[in-house]
Amino acid sequence: MNTNKTAIALTLGALFIAGCANQEAKNAQSSAKNHNETEQKSPPAHKSETVEKIVVSGSRMSDVHAVEYMQVRESQALMAAPTMKKRIAPPPLADFAVPQNRDNYLPSDSNGVFQAATTPLSTFSVDVDTGSYANVRSYLNMGQQPPKDAVREEAFINYFDYAYSVPEDKSQPFASYTELAPAPWSDERHILRIGLQGYDLPVADRKPSNLVFLVDVSGSMHDQNKLPLLIQSLTMMVKQLSARDTVSLVTYAGNTQLVLSPTKGKEKQTIINALKSLKAGGGTYGESGIKMAYQQAQKAFIKGGVNRVILATDGDFNLGLTNLDALKDLVAEQRKQGVSLTTLGFGRGNYNDAMMEQLANIGDGNHAYIDTLHEAQKVLLRQMSGTLQSIANDVKIQLEFNPSQVKEYRLIGYQNRLLKDEDFNNDKVDAGEIGVGHTVTALYELTLVGNQGQVDALRYQQNKIESTSDELLQVKIRYKLPGDNESKLISQVVNKQQILPDFNSASSDFKFATSVAAFAQKLKQSQYLGNMAYHDIASIARANRGDDPFNYRGEFVNLVELASAL
Repeated sequence: MNTNKTAIALTLGALFIAGCANQEAKNAQSSAKNHNETEQKSPPAHKSETVEKIVVSGSRMSDVHAVEYMQVRESQALMAAPTMKKRIAPPPLADFAVPQNRDNYLPSDSNGVFQAATTPLSTFSVDVDTGSYANVRSYLNMGQQPPKDAVREEAFINYFDYAYSVPEDKSQPFASYTELAPAPWSDERHILRIGLQGYDLPVADRKPSNLVFLVDVSGSMHDQNKLPLLIQSLTMMVKQLSARDTVSLVTYAGNTQLVLSPTKGKEKQTIINALKSLKAGGGTYGESGIKMAYQQAQKAFIKGGVNRVILATDGDFNLGLTNLDALKDLVAEQRKQGVSLTTLGFGRGNYNDAMMEQLANIGDGNHAYIDTLHEAQKVLLRQMSGTLQSIANDVKIQLEFNPSQVKEYRLIGYQNRLLKDEDFNNDKVDAGEIGVGHTVTALYELTLVGNQGQVDALRYQQNKIESTSDELLQVKIRYKLPGDNESKLISQVVNKQQILPDFNSASSDFKFATSVAAFAQKLKQSQYLGNMAYHDIASIARANRGDDPFNYRGEFVNLVELASAL
Protein backbone atom coordinates (compact mmCIF):
# COMPACT_ATOMS: atom_id res chain seq x y z
CA MET A 1 0.00 0.00 0.00
CA ASN A 2 2.78 2.36 0.88
CA THR A 3 4.55 1.43 -2.33
CA ASN A 4 1.42 2.33 -4.37
CA LYS A 5 1.08 5.72 -2.65
CA THR A 6 4.70 6.55 -3.37
CA ALA A 7 4.33 5.66 -7.03
CA ILE A 8 1.20 7.78 -7.36
CA ALA A 9 2.95 10.77 -5.74
CA LEU A 10 5.94 10.51 -8.05
CA THR A 11 3.67 10.34 -11.10
CA LEU A 12 1.73 13.45 -10.07
CA GLY A 13 4.96 15.34 -9.40
CA ALA A 14 6.34 14.49 -12.83
CA LEU A 15 3.11 15.62 -14.51
CA PHE A 16 3.19 18.94 -12.60
CA ILE A 17 6.81 19.67 -13.57
CA ALA A 18 6.12 18.85 -17.21
CA GLY A 19 3.12 21.21 -17.22
CA CYS A 20 5.17 24.08 -15.83
CA ALA A 21 7.87 23.50 -18.40
CA ASN A 22 5.33 23.56 -21.24
CA GLN A 23 3.81 26.79 -19.93
CA GLU A 24 7.26 28.47 -19.77
CA ALA A 25 7.97 27.39 -23.33
CA LYS A 26 4.61 28.81 -24.48
CA ASN A 27 5.32 32.08 -22.65
CA ALA A 28 8.73 32.29 -24.24
CA GLN A 29 7.29 31.68 -27.71
CA SER A 30 4.59 34.30 -27.11
CA SER A 31 7.16 36.82 -25.88
CA ALA A 32 9.37 36.24 -28.89
CA LYS A 33 6.39 36.58 -31.24
CA ASN A 34 5.30 39.85 -29.61
CA HIS A 35 8.84 41.19 -29.81
CA ASN A 36 9.11 40.37 -33.51
CA GLU A 37 5.74 41.98 -34.23
CA THR A 38 6.84 45.10 -32.35
CA GLU A 39 10.03 45.27 -34.40
CA GLN A 40 8.10 44.94 -37.65
CA LYS A 41 5.60 47.68 -36.71
CA SER A 42 8.20 50.13 -35.37
CA PRO A 43 9.57 52.91 -37.64
CA PRO A 44 13.05 52.30 -39.11
CA ALA A 45 14.57 55.01 -36.91
CA HIS A 46 13.86 52.93 -33.80
CA LYS A 47 14.47 49.48 -35.25
CA SER A 48 18.09 48.82 -34.40
CA GLU A 49 18.98 47.22 -31.09
CA THR A 50 22.62 48.19 -31.38
CA VAL A 51 24.76 51.21 -31.94
CA GLU A 52 27.16 49.76 -34.48
CA LYS A 53 30.11 52.16 -34.61
CA ILE A 54 30.17 55.97 -34.48
CA VAL A 55 33.31 57.88 -35.43
CA VAL A 56 33.59 61.50 -34.42
CA SER A 57 36.44 63.44 -36.00
CA GLY A 58 37.43 67.08 -35.85
CA SER A 59 37.40 69.25 -38.97
CA ARG A 60 37.84 72.90 -38.05
CA MET A 61 38.37 71.89 -34.42
CA SER A 62 42.08 71.10 -34.44
CA ASP A 63 42.01 69.85 -30.87
CA VAL A 64 39.28 67.26 -31.41
CA HIS A 65 40.65 63.78 -32.03
CA ALA A 66 38.83 60.80 -33.53
CA VAL A 67 36.68 58.99 -30.96
CA GLU A 68 35.12 55.59 -31.64
CA TYR A 69 31.92 54.38 -29.99
CA MET A 70 32.04 50.58 -30.31
CA GLN A 71 29.06 48.24 -30.57
CA VAL A 72 26.74 48.53 -27.57
CA ARG A 73 23.66 46.41 -26.94
CA GLU A 74 20.37 48.21 -26.21
CA SER A 75 20.05 46.34 -22.92
CA GLN A 76 23.56 47.47 -21.96
CA ALA A 77 22.78 51.04 -22.96
CA LEU A 78 19.66 51.16 -20.82
CA MET A 79 21.60 49.89 -17.83
CA ALA A 80 24.55 52.24 -18.43
CA ALA A 81 25.31 55.30 -16.37
CA PRO A 82 24.14 58.72 -17.69
CA THR A 83 27.64 59.50 -18.94
CA MET A 84 27.55 56.36 -21.06
CA LYS A 85 24.24 57.44 -22.60
CA LYS A 86 25.84 60.76 -23.59
CA ARG A 87 28.65 58.95 -25.36
CA ILE A 88 26.15 57.06 -27.51
CA ALA A 89 24.66 60.25 -28.96
CA PRO A 90 27.41 62.87 -29.40
CA PRO A 91 26.39 66.27 -30.81
CA PRO A 92 26.62 66.54 -34.63
CA LEU A 93 29.64 68.37 -36.09
CA ALA A 94 28.04 69.46 -39.35
CA ASP A 95 28.68 73.12 -38.59
CA PHE A 96 32.41 72.52 -38.65
CA ALA A 97 32.66 71.27 -42.25
CA VAL A 98 35.62 72.77 -44.11
CA PRO A 99 34.47 74.72 -47.19
CA GLN A 100 35.87 73.61 -50.53
CA ASN A 101 38.66 75.88 -51.73
CA ARG A 102 38.10 76.74 -55.39
CA ASP A 103 40.68 79.54 -55.68
CA ASN A 104 42.01 79.67 -59.23
CA TYR A 105 45.47 80.81 -60.38
CA LEU A 106 47.31 80.90 -63.68
CA PRO A 107 50.41 78.69 -63.89
CA SER A 108 53.41 80.92 -63.10
CA ASP A 109 56.57 78.84 -63.02
CA SER A 110 59.65 81.00 -62.48
CA ASN A 111 61.45 82.18 -65.59
CA GLY A 112 64.42 80.09 -66.66
CA VAL A 113 68.01 80.99 -67.44
CA PHE A 114 68.99 82.20 -70.93
CA GLN A 115 72.42 82.43 -72.50
CA ALA A 116 73.20 85.89 -73.84
CA ALA A 117 75.10 84.39 -76.78
CA THR A 118 71.98 82.66 -78.16
CA THR A 119 69.14 84.80 -76.74
CA PRO A 120 70.47 88.34 -76.32
CA LEU A 121 67.03 90.05 -76.12
CA SER A 122 64.58 90.02 -73.21
CA THR A 123 61.23 91.81 -73.69
CA PHE A 124 58.31 92.34 -71.32
CA SER A 125 55.46 94.69 -70.43
CA VAL A 126 55.52 96.67 -67.20
CA ASP A 127 53.04 95.66 -64.50
CA VAL A 128 52.11 97.54 -61.34
CA ASP A 129 49.52 95.07 -60.02
CA THR A 130 50.05 94.26 -56.35
CA GLY A 131 47.18 91.82 -55.76
CA SER A 132 49.41 88.76 -55.46
CA TYR A 133 51.31 90.13 -52.46
CA ALA A 134 48.17 91.02 -50.47
CA ASN A 135 46.57 87.71 -51.40
CA VAL A 136 49.58 85.70 -50.23
CA ARG A 137 49.71 87.78 -47.06
CA SER A 138 46.15 86.66 -46.25
CA TYR A 139 47.19 83.01 -46.64
CA LEU A 140 50.16 83.45 -44.30
CA ASN A 141 48.09 85.31 -41.71
CA MET A 142 45.68 82.36 -41.72
CA GLY A 143 48.61 80.05 -40.97
CA GLN A 144 48.70 78.53 -44.46
CA GLN A 145 51.43 78.29 -47.06
CA PRO A 146 50.10 79.84 -50.29
CA PRO A 147 49.82 77.91 -53.56
CA LYS A 148 53.00 78.43 -55.57
CA ASP A 149 51.05 79.87 -58.51
CA ALA A 150 49.53 82.51 -56.21
CA VAL A 151 53.01 84.05 -55.86
CA ARG A 152 53.99 86.51 -58.60
CA GLU A 153 57.44 87.92 -57.93
CA GLU A 154 56.90 91.24 -59.73
CA ALA A 155 53.77 91.95 -57.65
CA PHE A 156 55.80 91.41 -54.46
CA ILE A 157 58.58 93.72 -55.64
CA ASN A 158 56.23 96.46 -56.86
CA TYR A 159 54.08 96.41 -53.74
CA PHE A 160 56.65 98.70 -52.11
CA ASP A 161 57.66 102.25 -52.96
CA TYR A 162 61.31 103.03 -53.68
CA ALA A 163 63.02 106.40 -53.42
CA TYR A 164 63.60 107.09 -57.11
CA SER A 165 63.87 110.76 -58.00
CA VAL A 166 60.61 112.15 -59.36
CA PRO A 167 60.96 113.70 -62.86
CA GLU A 168 60.18 117.40 -63.08
CA ASP A 169 59.73 117.57 -66.85
CA LYS A 170 56.31 116.16 -67.77
CA SER A 171 57.23 115.91 -71.44
CA GLN A 172 58.76 112.57 -70.45
CA PRO A 173 56.34 111.02 -67.93
CA PHE A 174 58.88 108.94 -66.02
CA ALA A 175 62.58 108.67 -65.30
CA SER A 176 64.57 105.42 -65.46
CA TYR A 177 67.29 104.16 -63.10
CA THR A 178 69.63 101.16 -62.96
CA GLU A 179 71.78 99.60 -60.22
CA LEU A 180 73.96 96.48 -60.30
CA ALA A 181 75.52 94.56 -57.39
CA PRO A 182 76.44 90.98 -56.38
CA ALA A 183 73.54 88.74 -55.38
CA PRO A 184 73.15 87.77 -51.71
CA TRP A 185 72.36 84.12 -52.52
CA SER A 186 75.33 83.24 -54.79
CA ASP A 187 78.88 84.48 -55.32
CA GLU A 188 78.49 83.64 -59.02
CA ARG A 189 75.50 85.92 -59.62
CA HIS A 190 74.71 89.63 -59.79
CA ILE A 191 71.39 91.48 -59.48
CA LEU A 192 70.40 94.21 -61.94
CA ARG A 193 67.64 96.57 -60.80
CA ILE A 194 65.71 98.65 -63.34
CA GLY A 195 63.47 101.34 -61.88
CA LEU A 196 60.89 103.69 -63.42
CA GLN A 197 59.42 106.62 -61.52
CA GLY A 198 56.37 108.46 -62.82
CA TYR A 199 55.80 112.14 -62.18
CA ASP A 200 53.35 113.12 -59.46
CA LEU A 201 50.32 115.39 -59.50
CA PRO A 202 48.57 117.35 -56.77
CA VAL A 203 45.03 116.14 -56.12
CA ALA A 204 43.66 119.41 -57.48
CA ASP A 205 45.29 118.69 -60.86
CA ARG A 206 43.84 115.20 -61.16
CA LYS A 207 41.52 114.61 -64.09
CA PRO A 208 37.78 114.25 -63.34
CA SER A 209 36.72 110.63 -62.98
CA ASN A 210 33.63 108.78 -64.16
CA LEU A 211 33.56 105.66 -61.98
CA VAL A 212 31.17 102.71 -62.07
CA PHE A 213 31.27 100.44 -59.03
CA LEU A 214 30.32 96.94 -60.22
CA VAL A 215 29.70 94.99 -57.00
CA ASP A 216 29.14 91.27 -56.54
CA VAL A 217 26.33 90.81 -53.98
CA SER A 218 25.86 87.06 -54.44
CA GLY A 219 25.28 84.81 -51.43
CA SER A 220 28.97 83.97 -51.01
CA MET A 221 29.73 87.65 -50.31
CA HIS A 222 28.12 87.73 -46.84
CA ASP A 223 31.38 87.05 -44.92
CA GLN A 224 32.88 89.98 -43.00
CA ASN A 225 36.00 90.05 -45.20
CA LYS A 226 33.87 90.29 -48.33
CA LEU A 227 30.84 92.58 -48.81
CA PRO A 228 31.13 94.42 -45.45
CA LEU A 229 34.84 95.11 -46.08
CA LEU A 230 34.07 96.05 -49.69
CA ILE A 231 31.47 98.60 -48.58
CA GLN A 232 33.88 100.13 -46.06
CA SER A 233 36.64 100.29 -48.68
CA LEU A 234 34.58 102.00 -51.37
CA THR A 235 33.10 104.36 -48.77
CA MET A 236 36.61 105.59 -47.94
CA MET A 237 37.26 106.15 -51.64
CA VAL A 238 34.00 108.08 -52.12
CA LYS A 239 35.00 110.51 -49.36
CA GLN A 240 38.04 111.52 -51.46
CA LEU A 241 36.07 112.34 -54.62
CA SER A 242 35.52 115.87 -55.85
CA ALA A 243 32.46 117.59 -57.28
CA ARG A 244 33.88 116.96 -60.78
CA ASP A 245 33.73 113.19 -60.30
CA THR A 246 30.77 110.92 -61.05
CA VAL A 247 29.82 107.58 -59.48
CA SER A 248 27.37 104.88 -60.57
CA LEU A 249 26.60 101.67 -58.68
CA VAL A 250 25.63 98.40 -60.38
CA THR A 251 25.17 95.11 -58.50
CA TYR A 252 24.86 91.54 -59.71
CA ALA A 253 23.70 88.36 -58.01
CA GLY A 254 20.77 86.24 -59.28
CA ASN A 255 19.91 89.32 -61.34
CA THR A 256 21.41 92.72 -62.12
CA GLN A 257 20.36 96.01 -60.56
CA LEU A 258 21.22 99.64 -61.16
CA VAL A 259 21.36 100.78 -57.55
CA LEU A 260 22.62 104.28 -58.31
CA SER A 261 22.56 106.09 -61.64
CA PRO A 262 25.45 108.51 -62.38
CA THR A 263 25.73 110.79 -59.33
CA LYS A 264 28.13 113.70 -58.76
CA GLY A 265 30.92 113.22 -56.25
CA LYS A 266 29.70 116.12 -54.11
CA GLU A 267 26.63 114.03 -53.17
CA LYS A 268 28.79 111.82 -51.00
CA GLN A 269 26.09 110.80 -48.52
CA THR A 270 23.78 109.65 -51.32
CA ILE A 271 26.53 107.44 -52.72
CA ILE A 272 27.49 106.12 -49.28
CA ASN A 273 23.87 105.33 -48.41
CA ALA A 274 23.55 103.37 -51.65
CA LEU A 275 26.64 101.35 -50.74
CA LYS A 276 25.40 100.68 -47.21
CA SER A 277 22.09 99.38 -48.55
CA LEU A 278 23.75 96.43 -50.25
CA LYS A 279 22.92 92.93 -48.99
CA ALA A 280 24.36 89.57 -50.06
CA GLY A 281 22.15 86.84 -51.54
CA GLY A 282 21.56 84.90 -54.76
CA GLY A 283 23.64 83.60 -57.66
CA THR A 284 26.36 85.33 -59.66
CA TYR A 285 24.94 86.64 -62.93
CA GLY A 286 28.09 88.47 -63.96
CA GLU A 287 27.45 88.80 -67.70
CA SER A 288 24.47 91.11 -67.32
CA GLY A 289 26.25 93.05 -64.57
CA ILE A 290 29.39 93.91 -66.51
CA LYS A 291 27.38 94.88 -69.58
CA MET A 292 25.21 97.23 -67.52
CA ALA A 293 28.31 98.71 -65.87
CA TYR A 294 29.84 99.55 -69.22
CA GLN A 295 26.53 101.06 -70.34
CA GLN A 296 26.56 103.39 -67.33
CA ALA A 297 30.19 104.29 -68.00
CA GLN A 298 29.35 105.28 -71.57
CA LYS A 299 26.28 107.17 -70.38
CA ALA A 300 28.35 109.43 -68.09
CA PHE A 301 31.49 109.41 -70.27
CA ILE A 302 33.89 112.30 -69.56
CA LYS A 303 35.88 113.27 -72.62
CA GLY A 304 39.50 113.79 -71.61
CA GLY A 305 38.80 112.39 -68.15
CA VAL A 306 39.10 109.02 -66.43
CA ASN A 307 36.35 106.55 -67.35
CA ARG A 308 36.62 103.32 -65.40
CA VAL A 309 34.63 100.34 -64.19
CA ILE A 310 35.76 99.02 -60.79
CA LEU A 311 34.80 95.35 -60.45
CA ALA A 312 34.72 94.14 -56.82
CA THR A 313 34.07 90.45 -56.21
CA ASP A 314 35.14 87.32 -54.31
CA GLY A 315 35.01 85.02 -57.32
CA ASP A 316 34.07 84.58 -60.92
CA PHE A 317 30.96 84.83 -63.06
CA ASN A 318 29.27 81.45 -62.68
CA LEU A 319 26.13 82.32 -64.65
CA GLY A 320 25.88 83.78 -68.12
CA LEU A 321 29.05 84.82 -69.90
CA THR A 322 31.55 82.50 -68.22
CA ASN A 323 33.84 82.02 -71.22
CA LEU A 324 37.03 83.90 -70.36
CA ASP A 325 37.83 84.65 -73.99
CA ALA A 326 34.41 86.25 -74.46
CA LEU A 327 34.97 88.36 -71.34
CA LYS A 328 38.40 89.40 -72.63
CA ASP A 329 36.88 90.48 -75.95
CA LEU A 330 34.23 92.55 -74.17
CA VAL A 331 36.80 94.27 -71.95
CA ALA A 332 39.20 94.88 -74.87
CA GLU A 333 36.43 96.46 -76.97
CA GLN A 334 35.43 98.80 -74.13
CA ARG A 335 39.10 99.73 -73.62
CA LYS A 336 39.24 100.87 -77.24
CA GLN A 337 36.19 103.04 -76.53
CA GLY A 338 37.96 104.73 -73.63
CA VAL A 339 36.61 102.79 -70.63
CA SER A 340 39.22 100.97 -68.53
CA LEU A 341 38.75 98.26 -65.90
CA THR A 342 40.12 97.84 -62.38
CA THR A 343 39.53 94.60 -60.46
CA LEU A 344 39.40 94.33 -56.66
CA GLY A 345 39.45 90.88 -55.07
CA PHE A 346 37.94 90.00 -51.68
CA GLY A 347 37.76 86.88 -49.53
CA ARG A 348 38.79 83.28 -49.95
CA GLY A 349 37.33 80.00 -51.21
CA ASN A 350 36.08 81.07 -54.65
CA TYR A 351 38.70 83.64 -55.60
CA ASN A 352 39.48 83.63 -59.33
CA ASP A 353 42.85 85.38 -59.40
CA ALA A 354 43.49 84.16 -62.95
CA MET A 355 40.45 85.97 -64.32
CA MET A 356 40.88 89.10 -62.20
CA GLU A 357 44.48 89.69 -63.24
CA GLN A 358 43.90 89.03 -66.94
CA LEU A 359 40.84 91.26 -67.19
CA ALA A 360 42.66 94.13 -65.47
CA ASN A 361 45.63 93.76 -67.81
CA ILE A 362 43.42 93.75 -70.89
CA GLY A 363 41.29 96.59 -69.52
CA ASP A 364 44.29 98.94 -69.09
CA GLY A 365 43.56 99.02 -65.37
CA ASN A 366 45.11 97.39 -62.34
CA HIS A 367 44.38 94.49 -60.04
CA ALA A 368 44.47 94.65 -56.24
CA TYR A 369 43.42 92.30 -53.46
CA ILE A 370 41.78 93.87 -50.41
CA ASP A 371 42.18 91.77 -47.27
CA THR A 372 42.13 94.58 -44.67
CA LEU A 373 41.07 98.21 -44.31
CA HIS A 374 44.77 99.02 -44.13
CA GLU A 375 45.16 97.63 -47.65
CA ALA A 376 42.06 99.51 -48.81
CA GLN A 377 43.62 102.74 -47.58
CA LYS A 378 46.79 101.99 -49.53
CA VAL A 379 45.07 101.14 -52.82
CA LEU A 380 42.03 103.45 -52.80
CA LEU A 381 43.26 106.46 -50.82
CA ARG A 382 47.03 106.88 -50.82
CA GLN A 383 47.46 105.58 -54.35
CA MET A 384 44.10 106.67 -55.76
CA SER A 385 45.53 109.15 -58.28
CA GLY A 386 47.94 106.55 -59.63
CA THR A 387 45.30 103.84 -59.54
CA LEU A 388 42.92 105.88 -61.66
CA GLN A 389 44.99 108.18 -63.88
CA SER A 390 47.63 106.91 -66.32
CA ILE A 391 50.54 109.07 -67.44
CA ALA A 392 52.10 106.53 -69.82
CA ASN A 393 50.39 103.76 -71.79
CA ASP A 394 51.65 100.56 -73.43
CA VAL A 395 54.97 100.70 -71.58
CA LYS A 396 57.41 98.02 -72.76
CA ILE A 397 60.97 97.23 -71.73
CA GLN A 398 63.58 95.44 -73.82
CA LEU A 399 67.10 94.55 -72.72
CA GLU A 400 69.92 93.60 -75.08
CA PHE A 401 72.82 91.81 -73.37
CA ASN A 402 76.41 91.97 -74.57
CA PRO A 403 77.53 88.30 -74.66
CA SER A 404 81.17 89.26 -74.30
CA GLN A 405 80.37 90.57 -70.79
CA VAL A 406 77.18 88.77 -69.75
CA LYS A 407 77.09 84.98 -69.90
CA GLU A 408 73.52 84.34 -68.66
CA TYR A 409 70.47 86.21 -67.41
CA ARG A 410 67.13 85.47 -65.73
CA LEU A 411 64.18 87.85 -65.35
CA ILE A 412 62.64 87.54 -61.87
CA GLY A 413 58.87 87.59 -62.31
CA TYR A 414 56.72 89.08 -65.10
CA GLN A 415 55.90 85.57 -66.40
CA ASN A 416 52.43 86.69 -67.48
CA ARG A 417 53.78 89.88 -69.11
CA LEU A 418 56.47 88.48 -71.41
CA LEU A 419 56.37 89.75 -74.99
CA LYS A 420 57.81 88.57 -78.27
CA ASP A 421 60.94 90.51 -79.20
CA GLU A 422 59.23 91.88 -82.32
CA ASP A 423 56.33 93.17 -80.18
CA PHE A 424 58.58 95.85 -78.72
CA ASN A 425 58.41 97.98 -81.88
CA ASN A 426 54.81 97.11 -82.73
CA ASP A 427 52.59 99.91 -81.46
CA LYS A 428 49.49 97.76 -81.96
CA VAL A 429 50.55 95.38 -79.19
CA ASP A 430 48.98 96.27 -75.85
CA ALA A 431 51.13 96.61 -72.74
CA GLY A 432 50.95 97.95 -69.18
CA GLU A 433 50.32 101.45 -67.87
CA ILE A 434 52.12 103.67 -65.38
CA GLY A 435 49.92 105.83 -63.18
CA VAL A 436 50.55 109.18 -61.52
CA GLY A 437 53.39 108.81 -59.00
CA HIS A 438 53.75 105.08 -59.62
CA THR A 439 57.08 103.27 -59.49
CA VAL A 440 57.92 100.17 -61.52
CA THR A 441 60.82 97.90 -60.57
CA ALA A 442 62.23 94.88 -62.39
CA LEU A 443 65.09 92.65 -61.25
CA TYR A 444 67.35 90.45 -63.36
CA GLU A 445 69.78 87.84 -62.09
CA LEU A 446 72.97 87.96 -64.20
CA THR A 447 75.97 85.65 -64.57
CA LEU A 448 78.89 87.69 -65.83
CA VAL A 449 81.61 86.28 -68.06
CA GLY A 450 84.27 84.70 -65.85
CA ASN A 451 81.75 83.32 -63.34
CA GLN A 452 80.38 79.78 -63.27
CA GLY A 453 77.25 79.56 -65.40
CA GLN A 454 74.17 77.44 -64.86
CA VAL A 455 74.10 76.23 -68.47
CA ASP A 456 77.02 74.42 -70.09
CA ALA A 457 79.07 76.28 -72.68
CA LEU A 458 78.08 75.58 -76.29
CA ARG A 459 80.31 72.95 -77.86
CA TYR A 460 79.54 73.82 -81.48
CA GLN A 461 79.51 77.59 -81.26
CA GLN A 462 81.16 78.70 -84.49
CA ASN A 463 82.29 82.23 -83.68
CA LYS A 464 84.09 83.16 -80.52
CA ILE A 465 82.69 86.43 -79.22
CA GLU A 466 85.31 89.08 -78.75
CA SER A 467 84.68 92.67 -77.75
CA THR A 468 86.63 95.44 -76.09
CA SER A 469 83.45 97.24 -75.07
CA ASP A 470 82.71 97.76 -71.39
CA GLU A 471 78.97 97.80 -72.11
CA LEU A 472 77.08 95.09 -70.25
CA LEU A 473 73.66 95.76 -71.73
CA GLN A 474 71.30 98.32 -73.18
CA VAL A 475 67.90 99.13 -71.67
CA LYS A 476 65.24 100.36 -74.11
CA ILE A 477 61.79 101.58 -73.06
CA ARG A 478 58.81 102.36 -75.29
CA TYR A 479 55.67 104.17 -74.14
CA LYS A 480 52.75 106.22 -75.42
CA LEU A 481 51.45 109.42 -73.93
CA PRO A 482 47.72 109.23 -73.10
CA GLY A 483 45.71 109.69 -76.27
CA ASP A 484 48.66 109.05 -78.62
CA ASN A 485 48.85 106.11 -81.02
CA GLU A 486 52.58 106.36 -81.71
CA SER A 487 55.14 105.31 -79.11
CA LYS A 488 58.26 107.13 -77.97
CA LEU A 489 61.63 105.50 -77.27
CA ILE A 490 64.18 106.14 -74.54
CA SER A 491 67.31 104.09 -73.86
CA GLN A 492 70.38 103.89 -71.66
CA VAL A 493 73.48 101.72 -71.41
CA VAL A 494 74.77 99.91 -68.32
CA ASN A 495 78.56 99.77 -68.20
CA LYS A 496 80.95 97.47 -66.40
CA GLN A 497 82.08 100.37 -64.23
CA GLN A 498 78.63 100.53 -62.64
CA ILE A 499 79.05 97.15 -60.92
CA LEU A 500 79.27 97.64 -57.16
CA PRO A 501 81.98 95.66 -55.34
CA ASP A 502 79.64 93.83 -52.95
CA PHE A 503 76.00 93.52 -51.92
CA ASN A 504 76.40 95.76 -48.86
CA SER A 505 77.60 98.62 -51.09
CA ALA A 506 74.22 98.79 -52.81
CA SER A 507 71.50 101.26 -51.86
CA SER A 508 69.10 100.41 -49.05
CA ASP A 509 66.19 100.22 -51.53
CA PHE A 510 68.18 97.85 -53.75
CA LYS A 511 68.84 95.51 -50.84
CA PHE A 512 65.24 95.62 -49.63
CA ALA A 513 63.89 94.91 -53.12
CA THR A 514 66.29 91.97 -53.42
CA SER A 515 65.05 90.56 -50.10
CA VAL A 516 61.46 90.84 -51.36
CA ALA A 517 62.40 89.00 -54.57
CA ALA A 518 64.13 86.33 -52.52
CA PHE A 519 61.04 85.87 -50.33
CA ALA A 520 58.76 85.44 -53.35
CA GLN A 521 61.12 82.90 -54.86
CA LYS A 522 61.39 81.07 -51.54
CA LEU A 523 57.59 80.75 -51.37
CA LYS A 524 57.63 79.37 -54.93
CA GLN A 525 60.28 76.85 -53.80
CA SER A 526 62.70 78.24 -56.38
CA GLN A 527 65.79 76.29 -57.31
CA TYR A 528 67.82 79.47 -57.80
CA LEU A 529 68.25 80.64 -54.18
CA GLY A 530 70.81 78.07 -53.12
CA ASN A 531 70.93 77.74 -49.33
CA MET A 532 69.41 81.13 -48.58
CA ALA A 533 67.05 80.73 -45.60
CA TYR A 534 64.08 82.74 -44.37
CA HIS A 535 66.12 84.21 -41.53
CA ASP A 536 68.69 85.50 -44.08
CA ILE A 537 65.89 87.23 -46.00
CA ALA A 538 64.40 88.73 -42.83
CA SER A 539 67.81 90.03 -41.72
CA ILE A 540 68.37 91.87 -45.01
CA ALA A 541 64.86 93.34 -44.98
CA ARG A 542 65.05 94.39 -41.33
CA ALA A 543 68.41 96.14 -41.85
CA ASN A 544 67.05 98.06 -44.86
CA ARG A 545 63.58 98.98 -43.67
CA GLY A 546 64.38 102.68 -44.04
CA ASP A 547 61.62 105.29 -43.87
CA ASP A 548 58.46 103.25 -43.35
CA PRO A 549 55.60 105.58 -42.30
CA PHE A 550 52.82 103.05 -42.92
CA ASN A 551 54.72 99.97 -41.66
CA TYR A 552 54.55 98.16 -45.00
CA ARG A 553 58.18 97.07 -44.74
CA GLY A 554 57.88 96.21 -41.06
CA GLU A 555 54.89 94.03 -41.89
CA PHE A 556 56.97 92.33 -44.60
CA VAL A 557 59.63 91.32 -42.06
CA ASN A 558 56.89 89.82 -39.88
CA LEU A 559 55.52 87.84 -42.85
CA VAL A 560 58.95 86.38 -43.61
CA GLU A 561 59.32 85.28 -39.99
CA LEU A 562 55.78 83.87 -40.01
CA ALA A 563 56.42 81.89 -43.21
CA SER A 564 59.53 80.36 -41.68
CA ALA A 565 57.44 78.96 -38.81
CA LEU A 566 54.78 77.33 -41.01
